[in-house]
Amino acid sequence: MITVSGLQKKFKRTKDHKKDHAHIIDPREDSQYFHSVRNVSFSCKKGEVLGLIGPNGAGKTTTLRMLSTALTPDAGSIYINQTNIVQKPVYGRKSIGFLSGSTGLYGRLTVKENIAYFAKLHGMSKQNIINRCDELFSLLDMHSFVDKRADSLSTGMKQKANIARAVVHSPDVVVLDEPTTGLDIMTTQTVISFILSLKEQGIPVIFSTHHLDEIAQLCDSVTVINKGISCFSDSVDEFKKQGKSEHLNKAFLTILSEHNHV
Repeated sequence: MITVSGLQKKFKRTKDHKKDHAHIIDPREDSQYFHSVRNVSFSCKKGEVLGLIGPNGAGKTTTLRMLSTALTPDAGSIYINQTNIVQKPVYGRKSIGFLSGSTGLYGRLTVKENIAYFAKLHGMSKQNIINRCDELFSLLDMHSFVDKRADSLSTGMKQKANIARAVVHSPDVVVLDEPTTGLDIMTTQTVISFILSLKEQGIPVIFSTHHLDEIAQLCDSVTVINKGISCFSDSVDEFKKQGKSEHLNKAFLTILSEHNHV
């Protein structure tokens, strides 16, 4: 289980930014800082999939980067298995499988070599690496290109390889930042099937997306981030109820509108 409470993160404004944005009114800006994340809380239990949604620039990626320990929160806590990973980031890195939009592979290495390399960084034994790679290559339908160099892969192949790299160490929690963006229908379905397989194993999955049909297909719960605040965090059914629509797009727009007028 992962529990996130009261996360906050601000970034110091540059002189150019202050000048360029002198006439823009944004509730997250002050004279010195841009408060990207102001108050974000949610939880995801074993065997659950949580969808993280919100407008562009709402603070989703900053939130996920704090979960990955790439960024340290200014305030708040992130608990995994009763351990606060803000205080113990090394534990967090071992416990989370994280895929960001900028996750990369070493272009001169093959897919298999890339994933084995990251597995070694996690201290996995040679036989465990062989077994885990074979499992992931089957789950993600990768056997046809595991011996290709990473710099020769298609977008879909790279994303599958990146996902395998992120979860090769069998993490307790998996966090995926827009994992299906730019993928074709077949590759998207493979990724969705893989997320469902994680759910069946009891692994909590948090993923951000702009595709609400993926929320309907995969998620037990939804968290909406707007202007750096988690303005909704509950079940999909409650999302529809509070959004006053069975259609997720309409429910989402209603929840955003109500929050914007608070």
